[in-house]
Amino acid sequence: MSTVTGRDLPGLADAPDKRSTTALSDYLAKVRGGEVGALPAVLGLIVLALVFTGLRSDTFPTTFNFANLINQGAGVIVIAMGLVFVLLLGEIDLSAGFTAGTAGAVLGVAVTNHGMPWWIGVIVCLASGALIGLVIGLLVARLGIPSFVVTLALFLALQGVLLQIIGEGGQISISNPTLLAVMNSNLALWQGWVLYVLVVVGFGAVSYRRMAKRRAKGLHAERFSVWGFKFGTLVVLLGIVTFLLSRERSVNVEATSIMGVPMVVPVLILLLVGLTILLNRTAFGRHVYAVGGNAEAARRAGINVANIRLICFIICSTMAAVAGILIGSRDNGVTPNTGGNQTLLYAVGAAVIGGTSLFGGKGRPVDAIVGGLVVAIIANGMALLNQPAGVVYVVTGLVLLVAASVDALSRRRAAATGRF
Repeated sequence: MSTVTGRDLPGLADAPDKRSTTALSDYLAKVRGGEVGALPAVLGLIVLALVFTGLRSDTFPTTFNFANLINQGAGVIVIAMGLVFVLLLGEIDLSAGFTAGTAGAVLGVAVTNHGMPWWIGVIVCLASGALIGLVIGLLVARLGIPSFVVTLALFLALQGVLLQIIGEGGQISISNPTLLAVMNSNLALWQGWVLYVLVVVGFGAVSYRRMAKRRAKGLHAERFSVWGFKFGTLVVLLGIVTFLLSRERSVNVEATSIMGVPMVVPVLILLLVGLTILLNRTAFGRHVYAVGGNAEAARRAGINVANIRLICFIICSTMAAVAGILIGSRDNGVTPNTGGNQTLLYAVGAAVIGGTSLFGGKGRPVDAIVGGLVVAIIANGMALLNQPAGVVYVVTGLVLLVAASVDALSRRRAAATGRF
């Protein structure tokens, strides 16, 4: 029995293929259907950059301030990356900020007070973060205590632990040159350009291979024009960023020269790549999205929901420990306020502003970077405008409220159109 195709029927051979619809129309249809992704954050990033450039054209768009933005936002971005895993489950971790401070204090005690090698100090620091995550995960996943209550309790308890380690008004200095270099040194110019080539070539090769494999299997795949646009945009944007960071940005060249990509950038890239692979390329990642989308359905499908929750909280607290290393390196030490004040609020805001849903089931590690840059630009731009801290908090809170509203509206729209 022969199969009848469009070519065998009169008039259908020349019928336009649905795939001839432009990629832009497809994308706009997704946006109208509620799949906005990181679009609001990217648009907000552009608008904020233009506004502050117009208001402080002498200081904001300088290469020095651009590099400073990266260092300012690095700690918050890393905490937000960990929070993405928890938010994907529809949970929250209010203790992530002081987990960073406590882990940083453990690092300082190990390296400064006990003279341990820096790499042993880092291992102890990460282990302390993982231990905190294990405790939270067990209480939430095994005992069934709401994550809000558990992490609020840890938020208070870890402040006490930090005070016990450091002492009120005290400080643990970090003087190890290797640790300080993470946030206070730059790559050589050639290393920055090698990093650029590795990133663009790696992204191009991986994304093209994925597209080609899906096409070969007859699965839906993005158009070549879309892939080319993404790849070309990445090449241009990262090229501009690398060029700007490779320029001299010292205010006194005779005294010191500041050039090159900040050392923390490859750290952020490695974390982004590793966490993205974990979420997108492993069974664990698929299980995380499944639990976040519908925990009961995931349980009935054979997924160990409790273990997924436990592991996500461990990842979140371990990432907070990494942030503790970065913050300690930036500040040359750890104080009782490390990880406190607005750190947690900025981290949660970064994840949500970047596009991670507070309702679970939607989010990516890259959201933390986009949202973290938005938060960093607000804080940095307001400081350059000499605005008081109260105004910065109000503006950041309003931006977070807008992001949460967009998330809620997009989910409602997606449910109405059947995309959710």
